[in-house]
Amino acid sequence: MSTPYVQMVFVNLPVRDVEAAKGFFLALGYDFNPTFSDENATCIVISDSIFVMLLANAFFQQFTDKAIADARQSTEVITCLSAESREAVDALLDRALAAGASEPQPARDLGFMYQRGFQDLDGHLWEIAYMDGEPA
Repeated sequence: MSTPYVQMVFVNLPVRDVEAAKGFFLALGYDFNPTFSDENATCIVISDSIFVMLLANAFFQQFTDKAIADARQSTEVITCLSAESREAVDALLDRALAAGASEPQPARDLGFMYQRGFQDLDGHLWEIAYMDGEPA
């Protein structure tokens, strides 16, 4: 019997300083894959199937003819990660804030879902959400 295919997600983000961005995500408790990391990029391991490629701006630019958005000035995407509990949401946000992130909006409690978000060192927006039940 063959192993079922597991689809993976690779989020590619431009960063000003690869080492600083890597340090930020390590402070959140994530690991990195050294096989896919060098002075131009680092691979942050979110889970067995989710990875964030932090690419130096000049290296990132090689993959597109478009201008790179300055995430501190405009929003290009909000990446949302699930959490196993409300406490896990708060714990990750506490680590992000301690590592230099900012929290652009207050927590949102919709009853069935609890969310908090942070802006990382390069201005990228991240949401952390715990879902408990179904929307009304």
